[in-house]
Amino acid sequence: MVGVLRSIKGQSTVEAAFLIPVLLGGILLLVQPGIVLYDRMIMESAAASACRLMTTLPEGDPAGQCKTFVLRRLSAVPQQDCFHVHGGGCSWEIETQGGETSETVTVTIRNRVKPLPLLSWGSALMGAQNGDGTWTIEVSRTEKTQPDWALASADGGPSTWIGAFL
Repeated sequence: MVGVLRSIKGQSTVEAAFLIPVLLGGILLLVQPGIVLYDRMIMESAAASACRLMTTLPEGDPAGQCKTFVLRRLSAVPQQDCFHVHGGGCSWEIETQGGETSETVTVTIRNRVKPLPLLSWGSALMGAQNGDGTWTIEVSRTEKTQPDWALASADGGPSTWIGAFL
């Protein structure tokens, strides 16, 4: 009877020895999607703010003000390879289209991240990585330069409003 009780007491140690690595692996698998989600949230916010800025800038952003503005917003992303590959130069790619005279403005932001080891091996086997072992995250935002109600107003829109004050 005593031998039976001793074998039952050691069972929880064996279960814990099996369960702890499984739990840690599960946590590691959840960290990478959290990092990618954080990057996308910052990139979406920067793109939306840049679209609002583009509606007041000349076509094509000749002075690069919008790109400087976006880079300032993107500085919230840590310069760690799992968040943003920064070695050998900044990997942010920012494209802007449109300006105050166009109907819509578009801001596209691309980023490269290096996956954590567990997901890196899996994505390499599936061929889901770039040639340098990174993933590309892309966010694009398009906004109208004028709201629909302003364009459809009885007065003819903002262009006639400006003429009324000159």
